[in-house]
Amino acid sequence: MPTIISHAAVPLALGFGFGVHLISRRLQLAGVAASMAPDLDVAGFHWHIAYADAFGHRGASHSLAFAVMLGLLAVTFAPNLKAGRKAAFLFVACSAASHGLLDMLTNGGLGVAVLWPFSAERFFFPWQPIAVAPFGLRVLSDVRGLAIFCSEFLWVWLPAATCALILRLMCIRFRSGIDAIE
Repeated sequence: MPTIISHAAVPLALGFGFGVHLISRRLQLAGVAASMAPDLDVAGFHWHIAYADAFGHRGASHSLAFAVMLGLLAVTFAPNLKAGRKAAFLFVACSAASHGLLDMLTNGGLGVAVLWPFSAERFFFPWQPIAVAPFGLRVLSDVRGLAIFCSEFLWVWLPAATCALILRLMCIRFRSGIDAIE
């Protein structure tokens, strides 16, 4: 997995790219939480749930079905998130789905059960450029940790920032075009 902090790159980039007029700060915060939530499954290790189990690490909580469930939960809180129901659903579901998809780009682990509950099979993308991060935080303070952070900067944060800037410029241009029509 990328470090839990790097999973926030997608909702942060989308929030910046679309701007606060489309993605409220509260909705963006919900997206960041949703992007990190799948890794709560590591608590299963304390309850002796095996990594490869459907509810083990990178199992059900990393699936698209789980992302949809979080999106539906966001719909019920849309007014509190200062968002419309569609926006709340799409933003939170996409933020949560990005977690499993990023994990599928890592070079370690057992893969991601992205299609659970329809399939227990775990998948990786054919290309896996992101260095997998360990479960503990201690290793992140040594040379391996530096390599992980460099990998995440190159393959997560830099592309996310680039997409955010492009999206922001497109939104600004689109809005100025609408203003010109009115």
